[in-house]
Amino acid sequence: MPVNLEIVTPEKLLLSRPVDMVVIPASEGDMGVLEGHAPMIVMLRGGVIALYDGEQISDQMYVAGGFAEVTPERCTVLANEVMPTGELTREEGERRLAEAEATLAQIDAADIVAEELALERTQSARALIEAVDGLLTGR
Repeated sequence: MPVNLEIVTPEKLLLSRPVDMVVIPASEGDMGVLEGHAPMIVMLRGGVIALYDGEQISDQMYVAGGFAEVTPERCTVLANEVMPTGELTREEGERRLAEAEATLAQIDAADIVAEELALERTQSARALIEAVDGLLTGR
């Protein structure tokens, strides 16, 4: 039985369809979601969401982070930014990484919230670069 996948940004519902499995970049590591999965809410790190039809990946997209709510019937991804993998470029990842690292270097170490946000942006930019490299090499 398929699991119903929804991918939502603040602007709109990007995708709503059944898939046999979805692999999401959870903060603790990649997580596969099948129909009947235990309910949970997980934080997402920057990475690639893979949609499966049967044993084959039917679609992939990059997510910059967010949350996912998993129920036995559904996986709902709530993300600020989602990009089709065809639109990813190493140059954009490197630009974002340089910007995030510059911001991180200027933050007062006592400002824990700002530091955490800057670290998340840095990790997300690195994940974008890794996603591009992985798509180019087939990993």
